[in-house]
Amino acid sequence: MTAPKIISKSDILSLEDYVANRAHLRAESLALKKPRRINVGPHATFYFENYATMKQQIQEMLYIEKGGDAQLEDELEAYNPMIPQGDELTATLMFEIDNPVQRLQVLLSLTDVELSVYIEVDGVKTYAEPEQEVERTTSDGKTSSVHFLHFRFAPEQITSFAKPDTQVILGIEHVNYPHMTGLSQETKISLSGDFDA
Repeated sequence: MTAPKIISKSDILSLEDYVANRAHLRAESLALKKPRRINVGPHATFYFENYATMKQQIQEMLYIEKGGDAQLEDELEAYNPMIPQGDELTATLMFEIDNPVQRLQVLLSLTDVELSVYIEVDGVKTYAEPEQEVERTTSDGKTSSVHFLHFRFAPEQITSFAKPDTQVILGIEHVNYPHMTGLSQETKISLSGDFDA
């Protein structure tokens, strides 16, 4: 395994340089993210993260909020933990429901949903490990609409992940949200690059 990959202050473009190159960088980022965005069931969307997606997120946050160095420190602290470190994939899971009444009903029914998320590689399930920076379930059982997840894999799973004949399934086996989807070869290839982080 290579050394942990982190974003440091020196990796971040100045606001002026970012503004000058923003259109190009956003287009690159959108192309990268496309195969890494996966819907599971009617409400759950997974966004698989890596060094490039997290760097772009930090640049955008600095562009929008213009908080300078003080903000940058906060952004690095928030987003660096979501960069995969060679034996894992990381994902932001979002429950995207426009209607506020329906959203509340769904989130109340999904207590501890983050503990039921898995990736299955050739029949072997790897369950998500949630980021523990903040409690994601309130006292009434309502889960958060956003979860930050790590999937840590055995070496043999990593070796076979992107092979054309390897079936990879992303799923949620919560009693109130039993959904899954198979990953395309394009997605598998994109995600397998994260194991070289």
